[in-house]
Amino acid sequence: MTDVPEHLLKRSQERRKALGLPVEGEDAAPAEDAAPAAADDTPAADDAPEEAAPAADTGDAITEDKGGVPAHLLERSRKRKAALSGGGGGEPVAVGGGAAPRAAAATAVAPAPSGTGPGGHTQRLLTVVKSGSIQQARAEAQDKVHVWPHLLAIEFAATLSITALVTVFSALVKAPLLSLADTNQTPNPSKAPWYFLGLQELLTMFHPMVAGVTLPGVALGLLMITPYIDKNPSTKPGDRKFAIVMMTIFLMLWAVLVMIGSFFRGPGFNFVFPWNDGIYFEL
Repeated sequence: MTDVPEHLLKRSQERRKALGLPVEGEDAAPAEDAAPAAADDTPAADDAPEEAAPAADTGDAITEDKGGVPAHLLERSRKRKAALSGGGGGEPVAVGGGAAPRAAAATAVAPAPSGTGPGGHTQRLLTVVKSGSIQQARAEAQDKVHVWPHLLAIEFAATLSITALVTVFSALVKAPLLSLADTNQTPNPSKAPWYFLGLQELLTMFHPMVAGVTLPGVALGLLMITPYIDKNPSTKPGDRKFAIVMMTIFLMLWAVLVMIGSFFRGPGFNFVFPWNDGIYFEL
């Protein structure tokens, strides 16, 4: 059952007291004792309207100015009470809020509780809508996903694909092997694997301390501090110019050194042109 607000219950009790109706939660004995007395003494019943008029002046009557009830609702209530009391249409009641409307409302005979509604209530309440009961059910759009299972599932699928590709490639393609190593004959030129040729190329240009420690350390240090310098979270290339420039310089420099060591170094690791002296590089 819907809870009725406290101020409506209080207003209903005050109205029932003004009309002489029993109020729930209070002793109804005085009202029952007054009923036989009114039935035996007819002049007293005739004088009841005159005695009720001063009580109405106490300010309990509801008017348009005091109770905030519209005029058409007051007029409808007056006609309803007149019809239940058998008095016909009666005279119209003013809604200005003065003493005359209060006296007219007090002289109206109260309808029997059995004809007003369930439990004798004269007011009806459809429902009470609590604040905050209507909420927005639509979720806000988000551009984030969980690491598990979304990201890890994709990475696991990529790992399986690369593993299968390498397995098939190694089974179908034979790796070229050189002859057995001979300690009395050193290959000329003697080149490191391709991923170390860039470092070997630096050793031909600078001191080993500079080529092996200083330059690689500075390059790796710049790459590590780049995310702390370029803190833009955007993934668009136009918004990450510093990070893209740093990574491009590092990759291009290393790629150039590897290509020079692979195709432009001949016997004695001397500089040669591959289109004149041939290519001294083997996989």
